[in-house]
Amino acid sequence: MTLTTLLLYIGIAALSLTALTHVFLRATRSLPVSLLQNFAGALFIFSGYVKAIDPLGTAYKMEQYFAEFEATAAGAGAGFLAPVFPTLSEYSAGFSVTMIVLEIMLGLMLVVGAKPKLTSWLFFTIVAFFTVLTGYTYLTGYVPAGENFFTFASWGEYAESNMKVTDCGCFGDFLKLEPRTSFLKDVALLLPALVFLFAPRRMHQVFSPGMRSALVLGTGALAVFYCLSNFVWDLPGQDFRPFKVGTDVAAVKQAEEDATANVQVLGYMATNKADGQVLKMSTEDFLKVYKDYPETEWNLEQYKSEPTILPTKISDFEVTDMEGHNVVPELLANPGYTFIIVAYKLKGEPGAWDTDYLADWRDDIQPVVEQARSAGHNVVAMTKLNSDAALEDFSKAVGADYPFYRGDDILLKTIIRSNPGVVLMKQGVIVNKWHHSKLPSFTDIASRDILASSSK
Repeated sequence: MTLTTLLLYIGIAALSLTALTHVFLRATRSLPVSLLQNFAGALFIFSGYVKAIDPLGTAYKMEQYFAEFEATAAGAGAGFLAPVFPTLSEYSAGFSVTMIVLEIMLGLMLVVGAKPKLTSWLFFTIVAFFTVLTGYTYLTGYVPAGENFFTFASWGEYAESNMKVTDCGCFGDFLKLEPRTSFLKDVALLLPALVFLFAPRRMHQVFSPGMRSALVLGTGALAVFYCLSNFVWDLPGQDFRPFKVGTDVAAVKQAEEDATANVQVLGYMATNKADGQVLKMSTEDFLKVYKDYPETEWNLEQYKSEPTILPTKISDFEVTDMEGHNVVPELLANPGYTFIIVAYKLKGEPGAWDTDYLADWRDDIQPVVEQARSAGHNVVAMTKLNSDAALEDFSKAVGADYPFYRGDDILLKTIIRSNPGVVLMKQGVIVNKWHHSKLPSFTDIASRDILASSSK
């Protein structure tokens, strides 16, 4: 789905709500203001809902922002602020749930017209905050690698590769927006935000005050429960990420790699270092005049055709063994079943591992994977970069007798929203995924015909 299609659906919903409010409830005071109320409210409810499906995704996005703010503050002469952001990052999950629930409640407050003045100020504040955030994200594209955001004199040509945070996560993984698009969306939302702020009395109100409050508070409570159910107790009910159940990771990875390899160089962009003049030439034309563009005076960059298949995190699927060898090709080609324990972060440190975290492994996972190994199935674990000594100590702590592989933590977070979680794979296809607390017994897994008892 594209943003245009989504906004079209939101617009249809807003028109329907406005017709209901005006014709049947006779509560409108200004049709244009009511239409803006319903449009902004429906947009916020939908945006909050798709993030509530996967609150950890929003939390991980916050962690990226906090890391970027820390680096920016340290390089901008505000080093005293830098330590604040790692502390905030530790509470990203809580911030995520709070923001999502507030967004859903605020959307409903707009639709029913609850507390117009408070709603107007909350909506304006949130939209203004998001505008600054997405604007910052977009503008980092002009900041070359190694330069600080606030060193404005060093800004250069826009390049998406300059950005540390490549999308704002406005609609979670349901819809990825380019930073410039996200920024323009938020700038556009400032219009209704200002209308509500300066004309709260023209906003419609439906139902009684008590009913409006009950609807908003009840929805907020349900939203909290729904958010927690999608990461504290279980995996998200819907999976918008590349590694969803049923995905043939081996086939997708090969197709994406082939598409990238078949990208054609169309020509060159030459940027004059002195005056910023930009020239665009085909490869054929450039080869005729390349001597006129010495690298001492010009920045030369190839521009290429778009791949027929856009790459996803599956293209980045690479984990290494203790010797540094990529084991993914062998893993994807394995004709049998493989139980993959994914843990993007081992909580604690050697000799002082988090006791609750160890219990998650020992009580929820170890009994299952031990029986899986006894039945002849493959078992491996994947975590982020740790020293050999740390991995050996953790293995002993949980009683693991299977190999631990290392991978990028963002990749591991994308594979499964549980730390730890278990992925069942066969010949490159994801058969199932489980939150550690919802992992069935091995006997139960086999009895459901998830596993073929004769497979090895």
